[in-house]
Amino acid sequence: MYKHLFFDLDHTLWDFDRNSSESIAEIYDTYRLAEVGLSSVDAFAETFITVNRQLWRDYDLDLIGHEYIRANRFPMVFRALGVGDTSCCADLNTEYLRLLPQKAHLTDSARDVLEHLHGRYRMHIITNGFAEIQAVKMAASEIAHFFEEVVTTQSADAKKPNPRIFEYALQATGATVAESLMLGDNYEADILGAKAVGLDTVFYNPKGQQVDEPATYDIRHWNELMGIL
Repeated sequence: MYKHLFFDLDHTLWDFDRNSSESIAEIYDTYRLAEVGLSSVDAFAETFITVNRQLWRDYDLDLIGHEYIRANRFPMVFRALGVGDTSCCADLNTEYLRLLPQKAHLTDSARDVLEHLHGRYRMHIITNGFAEIQAVKMAASEIAHFFEEVVTTQSADAKKPNPRIFEYALQATGATVAESLMLGDNYEADILGAKAVGLDTVFYNPKGQQVDEPATYDIRHWNELMGIL
């Protein structure tokens, strides 16, 4: 039934939270952040993940841009943890952007599923992430060879959930709606965005999020995909 599989990258295949936590822990030690008032590396990592996720959600909704995220996420984390001196935050963000893409952890069983699907389907990425950073992530985690086309916000001049990015991806790959499937973890960006152009969808939903308009398929673990494809 399907010939083309379109995957989201961050949180779907590439384990953003684990990779981000490792990067944050390294930054905490390198910059001796306990001395500026950040007494817990765990609180620093957890708060960063929460703040960063909300900023990316606002980005998906066209409320802010990339540069706003880069300039404000670390100051927001510092303030949330009661630290007023944010003078080092620009350096922290630069180091974070250097470290993060080099991390290679994937979500549970993602590599096994990609290896199983490789050669059986034509696979592609649709991502709202920074193009240059996503390329490094895919190289570091050794998954770039699985995918024919990587569609980014820059290449499509649109971002999920805007239907234009999905339409661009279909055109760029020569795929039709009927033979394509979108797989992602972000209900608003990946699932509702893809449904708006008529695509079937797989909601990678490990936490069992309840939604109003169900995806074509809802899975908690990548192994469940074997029963669909």
